[in-house]
Order: sequence, then structure tokens, then C-alpha cells
Amino acid sequence: MSTEGGVAETHHEGMLPVVESVDVTDRKDIHKLRPGAVGLVGVLFLTVTGSAPISAMLFNTPIAVGFGNGIGAPAGFLFATVVLVIFSVGYVAMARKVTTAGGFYSFISHGLNRELGMASGFAMVAAYSVFEVSLVGGFAYFAQLKAARYGVHIEWYWFGFAMIALIAVLAYFDVRVSARILGITLLCEIVTLVAFDLVIFTSASGNVSFNAINPVNAFKAFPAGKSAGTALAAGAAGIGIFFAFWSWVGFEMAPNYGEESTNPKKNVPRALYISVIGLGIFYTLTSWAGISGYHSIGGAANVAQNNSANFYFLPAQHYGGLFLKDCLSWFIITGSFACGMAFHNTTARYMYALGREGVLPRRLGRTHVKHQSPHIASTTQSVVAAVILLTTFVLIETRSAEPLMPLSIFKNRNRSGSFAMMLCIGIALFSMFYFLTQYLQNVLGYSPIRTGVGFLPMTAGIVIAATLSSRLVGRIGIRIPLLVGPSLATIGILWISRITPTSSYFGVLGPLVVIALG
Repeated sequence: MSTEGGVAETHHEGMLPVVESVDVTDRKDIHKLRPGAVGLVGVLFLTVTGSAPISAMLFNTPIAVGFGNGIGAPAGFLFATVVLVIFSVGYVAMARKVTTAGGFYSFISHGLNRELGMASGFAMVAAYSVFEVSLVGGFAYFAQLKAARYGVHIEWYWFGFAMIALIAVLAYFDVRVSARILGITLLCEIVTLVAFDLVIFTSASGNVSFNAINPVNAFKAFPAGKSAGTALAAGAAGIGIFFAFWSWVGFEMAPNYGEESTNPKKNVPRALYISVIGLGIFYTLTSWAGISGYHSIGGAANVAQNNSANFYFLPAQHYGGLFLKDCLSWFIITGSFACGMAFHNTTARYMYALGREGVLPRRLGRTHVKHQSPHIASTTQSVVAAVILLTTFVLIETRSAEPLMPLSIFKNRNRSGSFAMMLCIGIALFSMFYFLTQYLQNVLGYSPIRTGVGFLPMTAGIVIAATLSSRLVGRIGIRIPLLVGPSLATIGILWISRITPTSSYFGVLGPLVVIALG
């Protein structure tokens, strides 16, 4: 609590007395994110990838053309640009007043009251979490198709969990790591789509119609009709306009990086305006190019309604060749990954902001000592995303006539007990490997290679124990090994917890052997 000019100011991210400016980086009572980590370009990379230009075009444009406003789809993007620029004026005004990772939570808390701010904070965490998982699904779908093309057949959920795990690792580190990776993927998307635009506007210039950018056509529905003998359903202008606005989802994340940007009072507003206006121009041109890749709006709508996945691929291959089409098909995968990572980072910062204010558990409001990242909130979000994906997988499996993993196998008590025990042991062992590696390298001073060699006795013990246990099960049954094995592992883990900074490697060797036998 501080007093200035007779007016009390409480150091709280919730409802405050009216002040000229609030900058959370000035506080001394919280764990802080890394200040000045990213500049204007970094903030743009972290936020524009959330809008995922290539995903917005390849997913949203076909729906707008086929089921929305038809040839007026590019005009719909123009209309959305104007509206969002007007919205950004007020949004930028708030961003200049409040510098915090809390985004909407902090703005609404300061402007209205803390209760509404909390509600918006929880809503954003829930919405962004689900949005990340939806992008995991998109990534997994396209990655599975791409792998199958090269003769590699892997189920979609493995790609999904791999994406969640990789994002968890990358987001754990300095925000600059995320900015660089997202920047590379964003540049690849933009270069490829610009190449597509140039190819279409030069090679198919005869198909270009300026009716596509007539603002009046944004509010006209695509009429029912026929194309190449195929009946076409009528569209609704509202659908086209909705998906135009939907293509900007993610640009609003810029204020969440205010605490980590250089000169946030200027760079965050600039990032907002650049992303809104830049994306608006880009979306308008690229959607216009997509329609111009067909000889008529009827032909474009036919593909949009009946083969939407190839709406951009077909003209790309026809006018630009197989290489351009392959680039689009590859970068839709990396674009989905980058978009998911952008939403993950922002969700983690919402959790962090809510945690440091005590709205969520305060541990979520801590930052990494070295990287100054919201590592606990980020890891928590990874777990949430994995749980949502796993739940989705289970629901799909329960309704499948030929499930990949019949859930009936868990009805067997012995088998279920073994699975549960292996899960618990696996969780404990992975934690042990991490902390033991840190101990051997940072306390005992071992090199990475020497540390790896130090784990070899455990590997040998596992091989010996597995060989012996397979023979014992045939003689004495499963019950005794099922009790003895986990007990030995538990004893070994408890033994390891007793090591001290003065312990030698032999103080580690004994517990490793006992764990291996378990």
C-alpha cells in the first residue's frame, strides 16, 4: 500500500482507484517475467502466429466463399478490418494505461471491478485452453496425412501428444525462444501465401473480379445454383462475416506480453495496429487470390462446398506447380503448431497473472529463476491440454465399433492394477531421472557423458530383473512379484531422497540398483 498526494494506491491487479498508469513491472512483491526480452518484432511474432494466417485462409476462406457471401468474402475481410481497427483504438488506450500479463483480466478489473475481471480471466483460460487443443487436433490430422503420404502410418493422437510435449519444453524456457520459433514459422507462412497471391494475380489475371472487394457484396449471401452439374446450396452473409472476424482471433494477445517487451507503452499499441491492419490487407488479398484461382465464382463455391480441404491446393498446383502446393501443405502443419504454441503461451500468462494475485494457486504466479518464464503455469497448461486430448480420445474410443484400445481390458483387476502401478512408477522415475541428472552434473560436477554412464548399472539391473521376474511369474504367479517389485522401487526412491550435497556416487548407485530390481 502506498500513498501519493493523499490518494491511497493498493498494489493489486484487481480493482484500483483511478490512476494515470499502472505498470506491474514496478512492483517488488511478485515474481516477475523477463523485462525487455522482446521488441516490437518479437511481440508481433508472438501474437500474429495466434491468428495463424495460413490456417485462417485455408480453413476460413472456403467456408466464407461456399457457405457465406460467395464472391463478397474478400469484402467481408475488409469490413472486419475496419471494425477491428475501431475496436483497437479503445483496446490500445487500455494497453497504454495498464502494462501487465493479465490482458482482459487486468483491463476489466481496473475498468469495471475485480469480480468481472476474475470472470473474464477464467473465461480466457478456459477458451484458450480449448483453442490450443483444437489446434493440436488440426496439427495431428494434417501431420498424419503427410506421414501417410510417405508410407509412415502413425495414429493421430501420437502426433497430438508429441505437439503438447514439445510446446511444454519450448515454453519452459525464455520467451525469446518462443519468439524465434514462432517468427520462423510465421515468415514461412507469409512468404508462401504471398507467392500464391503473386502467381494467381499474374497467371490467372483474367479471373480477377473487382466485385470481390465491393463492400456491398460483403452483405450479400451466395445464391443457390449449379456448377458443373452439381447443385450448390445457398449461403448466408452472416457466416462469411463471422469467419472473417474469426480469422483475427489471437491478435488481442499483444498486451499479455507487455511486461516482457521493451517500451511496452509504445510497442504493444504498435503491434496491435500493425497486426490488425496488416492482417486485414493480407487476408483480403489472399482470399481474393483464392477466388481468382477459379474461372467463376460458381466453380470456386463448388470446390468450397464439396472439397474445401483442396480449395487453395488446386489452384496452387494448377498455376504454381506441385512445389507451391507442397509448401502450403507443409506450412499448414507448422502453422497449426505455431498457433497452438501462441495460445499456450498466452494461457500460461493468464494463469500466471491470476496466480500471483491469489485468484488461482499462488505457485502459478512464480517465474523460473534463470529463464524468468511462467514455467509452473506453462507446465500446468500442458497438463490441462493433455488431459483434454486424452479425454477426447477416450470418448472417441468408447463410441468406436473397432477401438484402437478396447476399454474392456481395464475390467480385469490384475491387469488394471498392473497398469496403475506402472503409471505411478513411471511418474516417479521420470522425476527421479530429472533431479538425479541435475545432482550428478551440478553437485558432483559430472559431465553429460559421465552422467549417462553413471545410469548404466540401473539399465543392467532392469535387464536382469526382467529376465528373472518372467521366470518367477510362471512358477509362483503374478501376485508376489506385483507386490515386491513396486515395494523395492519405493524403497529405492526413498533411499535416493536421503542423499546430501556431500554424498558420493556410491550413495546414488545403491538406490539405482534397488530401483532397477523393482
